[in-house]
Amino acid sequence: MKAYLDIVQKILDTGFRKTNRTGVDALSIAGAMFEHDMSEGFPLLTTKKVPFRMVRSELEFFIRGYTDKEWLKEQKNSIWDEWCSPDVVPYGNDEQTKTKMMNERELGPIYGWQWRNFGAKYTAYNSSPEGSGVDQLKKLVQTLKTNPDDRRMIVSAWNPSDLHRMALPPCHYSFQVTVIDGKLNLLWNQRSVDVALGLPFNIASYGCLLHLLAKEANLGEGRLIGFLGDVHIYVNHINAISLQLTRKPKELPRIKTEKFTSIFEWHYDDTIVENYDPHPAIKFEIAV
Repeated sequence: MKAYLDIVQKILDTGFRKTNRTGVDALSIAGAMFEHDMSEGFPLLTTKKVPFRMVRSELEFFIRGYTDKEWLKEQKNSIWDEWCSPDVVPYGNDEQTKTKMMNERELGPIYGWQWRNFGAKYTAYNSSPEGSGVDQLKKLVQTLKTNPDDRRMIVSAWNPSDLHRMALPPCHYSFQVTVIDGKLNLLWNQRSVDVALGLPFNIASYGCLLHLLAKEANLGEGRLIGFLGDVHIYVNHINAISLQLTRKPKELPRIKTEKFTSIFEWHYDDTIVENYDPHPAIKFEIAV
């Protein structure tokens, strides 16, 4: 996708090198926008292979409001392996703390829990929340079906009262849905953007969520837009991501979902990708 590659090129050309909490410097720019028309294909990068199975299973994890890292591991998904809730192990990027974090399963009230329980009190991954919260995702779906012209269909994962208990404060912290001319558009906001490793996952995940919400409401698929804040490439990713820029993008794949009844009953294996023929995978070391 040219929109993604243009962001990469801009960072390499104009990014300012600065420090951050991970201990690995990054080239950073202030603000960028990603935009894609879903009629052009599903936004799964072709200049490197993106493991769409992991994208899909993490999305199901969010939709169901889970916070147990072990569920992801059972799906052979390693996305959250390195993190855990500070309630269990206070964050640190030294090797001893990293090992302790990896060995814990509690992630705290992260993304999906906020989507489904905003305002309730989080207890633990294996306990029900205390008090009543707002099921933002359910409310959004109901509004889509009853008042699709509404301009207040927003879901937020950014809950200041819970940030200190989350394995990671949400990088992509909110999304909005809008319906125009019979097509569903999804716009997400992201405060911190790891362009080499994270952004391709974010694009595919929100693209898949757009697809599911459109099916839920019997709408066409419109535009996927990301408003990006601190947009960066870690210095240890520069060589590998520069390789991507030398590769010619291929035709985008398509996705389809079979046996769909509801987004709340969706299983990630129900959605498959077709005609995905990417360039080989590129290894990027994660910055914890």
